[in-house]
Parts: sequence; C-alpha cells; structure tokens
Amino acid sequence: MTRPVETWNTVYDEDTAPWVIGEPQPAIVALERAGEISGRVLEPGCGAGEHTILLTRLGYDVLGVDFSPSAIEYARANAAAQGVPAVRLEVADALALGGNADFAGDPPGSAPAFDTVVDSALFHVFGTEPEARAAYVRSLHAVCKPGGVVHVLALSDAEPGFGPRISDTVIRASFGAGWELESLEPTRYRGRVTATVADQAVGLEVSPAGLVDVAAWMARIRRL
Repeated sequence: MTRPVETWNTVYDEDTAPWVIGEPQPAIVALERAGEISGRVLEPGCGAGEHTILLTRLGYDVLGVDFSPSAIEYARANAAAQGVPAVRLEVADALALGGNADFAGDPPGSAPAFDTVVDSALFHVFGTEPEARAAYVRSLHAVCKPGGVVHVLALSDAEPGFGPRISDTVIRASFGAGWELESLEPTRYRGRVTATVADQAVGLEVSPAGLVDVAAWMARIRRL
C-alpha cells in the first residue's frame, strides 16, 4: 500500500531518509554531463532537492515537486544553504500531476508541459503496487510533451541492497502504449545507511561516512 504523507514527513523531520545523501546522485550528474537533460525539466519526488538545486544552478528551467510538505521544507532550506534561493519547489502528488494545468498544459500534452522528467528513486516506490504504478505512468504521460524524455533511476533487485528494489521487467512492462523504452542499463545508486534500513544494509560495503552504492537501473523512455 502506498505510504501516507505522514510517513514521508517523518523521515524528513527526523532526518532518517536513506536517500538523503547531501549531494546529487552520481548517476544523475553523469546524465546531465552527457547532455541528456534539456528544455523544461520536472523532478517528481524531489525529496531534499539536490537535483533540482543542481539543475537550477546550471541554468535549467526546472521544477521539483514532492508529496511531502516536510520534504519541500527540507529542500528549500537545503537550497538556501547552498546559495540557490531561486530554486522552484512545490508540494504535489506525483500520481495526479495531470490535474494541474500548470504542469499538464491545456489541452494536456501541450505547453507548458515538460521536455524532460528526472525520476530519481520514485518509480521503484510503486514497484509492488500495479495500480499506483500505472497511475504514476499515466501522470507522467499527462505532463511530458510528445517527444519528451523520462529518465528513471530505480533500485535494482539484481544484487543485495535495501529499499524497494525492482526488476528490469517491471520497468519494461510499465511503459507500454504511448511510450518507447530507448535504453535500460545497470548503474549504481548511492544511499545512506540510517536506522530505517540498517537491518537491510548488513553485509553491504558501507563507507566511513555511512554511504553505500547499490545496484540500480537507469532507463530512458520517450513519450510518443
């Protein structure tokens, strides 16, 4: 069952989110450096805002959204601390982005929809929930311009790790009609070992700073 907003608020209020590592994901940094991000950018599930802050600093037109008000509060404080006060962050439900005319355009699919969507560790949250996953994919379709691209960085079940890990099959099966899966490659995801995942991190190679790199997928999906 999709977790209630209070659950997400708690991990930010108590600073126990294992995905908050104090820096952008190396895989997302590499994605930007490779020229894979362009136009108007959306980051659903932006969390601490590291990628939205990075892209804002680099001059992108980017909006970060999160279901959790505490996440957005955390991200705004993070942006201020990094000297990027102009970062754009909003509370929004990733399963219903199309209901916001500012996101989906009128008619849906037209401007001001997004050219690029950067999903870092949100899609896999719905890995065991087919209905929520389908709703999320529909939501992305509503706000991504035809020809636009969705990049998904998701935890992989290919090796031991922590969090909601998924197979490549889940990604392939989720993006069907209306999408073209252009690439799906193994990569790494950097996490932080906190009390919420300590039992799952036993046996993993953890740095002195409490960080760990685990198996992940990087998918590039084009909206048709």
